[in-house]
Amino acid sequence: MRAVIACAALSLLMMNGVAFAQSDIEARLQAADAQAGQKVFRKCRACHTIEEGGPNRHGPNLYGIYDQPVAGAEGFRYSDAMKEYGGEWTPERLDAYLENPRKVVKGTKMVFPGIKDADDRANLIAYMKSQADTPADAGQSGNAQRQQSATAANAEEDFGQLVVADGVEETWYACTGCHSEMIVAQQGKTREGWDEMLEWMVEEQGMPELPPGDREIILDYLARHYNTDRPNFPR
Repeated sequence: MRAVIACAALSLLMMNGVAFAQSDIEARLQAADAQAGQKVFRKCRACHTIEEGGPNRHGPNLYGIYDQPVAGAEGFRYSDAMKEYGGEWTPERLDAYLENPRKVVKGTKMVFPGIKDADDRANLIAYMKSQADTPADAGQSGNAQRQQSATAANAEEDFGQLVVADGVEETWYACTGCHSEMIVAQQGKTREGWDEMLEWMVEEQGMPELPPGDREIILDYLARHYNTDRPNFPR
């Protein structure tokens, strides 16, 4: 009898946990800003495209993914783990996966460590929701959305330890999806040395090829600000 009661109590706790997760992400989506989410998506673009008809890269094209079947992008070779995960990309599942991909789908090929800030995840999901043939309303009132968008537009972006100069944005989003910016700031390489490191990262470490045009911008930035004399080494 005690075992039955304990099992029932555990089931109730699990149901309450699911209900809380649903209400939590729904509340955050009500206040979410898709334009701010577009900025968050820059962390993803080294591996993914999201425009309609965009190519698959290291990861699949994400156009129209919201509320659609998992592992459903045409022409992309998914891991067995992702296929077995199955189901649909509901807001709750997207939120959990984006927070910690490798914990949610053990065996996923995705190396991205996740987005820890809950509001950033909600903004990103709102942006992904908007990228579809018939984008659904993210649930945010027009006034609130305009106010948040204005705030985001006026806020200075934080690039951590990296020097703010031409190329910092491309470098930040290409590198910090998987690494702390300190790893970049502590290095001291010639342009050729940085180029060789990027090649090594792609060939040996599974890093996806950088988007067209970004590689040269990043190399110029690194060679100028993080060369062998390490003029911007954190002191």
